[in-house]
Amino acid sequence: MRRLPEKSRRRGIATVEFALVAPLIMLLLAGVLDFSLLLRTATTATDAARAGAAYGSRGVLSSVDLSGMQAAALNAAPGLTGMTAAASRSCLCNDSSSVSCTGTCPSGALQVYVKVTTQVATHTVFDYLGVSIPETVSASASMRAQ
Repeated sequence: MRRLPEKSRRRGIATVEFALVAPLIMLLLAGVLDFSLLLRTATTATDAARAGAAYGSRGVLSSVDLSGMQAAALNAAPGLTGMTAAASRSCLCNDSSSVSCTGTCPSGALQVYVKVTTQVATHTVFDYLGVSIPETVSASASMRAQ
């Protein structure tokens, strides 16, 4: 029986080792890719909510423009398709009691707050058994109008 040269045997062993390890490396890379995509989606949704709230907090007149706040949030996340944004306005007195935004406070000035909530569906490359991945990512930001 003829033996293969040492170099050929080493090459064969390396090929077998690579064939065994490559699927594990690919699975690990797929998980990193999915986690990165989810993290990007969550970060972008949070930044978009913050941008919408920042638009509404520029002044009392901006705080009334709910569609402007929603548009600012959606424009801040051009890479996310299917994202929705909802804006709201609320008013508080200095003692933290809730009051109508057309009303007055017995002591101190009326404080106007805006809140923008964004929501976007998440997608993963693979399904992972035993790991619950949220179907949607929500983020909200609240700011006081100046």
